[in-house]
Amino acid sequence: MQRPGPFRWVLYAFGAGLPAGMRRWVLHDVTTGTWLLRHVVRAVVQIVPAAVLLAVFLPGNATLRISAITMGAVIGLLYSTVFVEAATEHRAIKAGYPEGYATRIRSRRSRLRRALRRLRSGSVSAR
Repeated sequence: MQRPGPFRWVLYAFGAGLPAGMRRWVLHDVTTGTWLLRHVVRAVVQIVPAAVLLAVFLPGNATLRISAITMGAVIGLLYSTVFVEAATEHRAIKAGYPEGYATRIRSRRSRLRRALRRLRSGSVSAR
């Protein structure tokens, strides 16, 4: 599975598509066990440049600027996590997967993990 380099990943974090050769990596990115954390990291990467520019060029008291930037970042992260499923689905669609495919993969993996946990705990007999 081919992964994007750092520069291409930053472009991907900002919404750019990746070449067809990285299609499997995109699916992995939006369906792996850490998909939610990966989404938050991409959102932070989007917020940081704007926050730095505001911190440098916004006039006024430094404490007030930092407070305003922090609250804006928190609201941005909140909105980002509210729409996380739609955003990850959109990334999968851009990579060429049908609508709803990433959600189905995550659901299937989640059911499998729950079943494995039940088997390991002994609450379900293995036949």
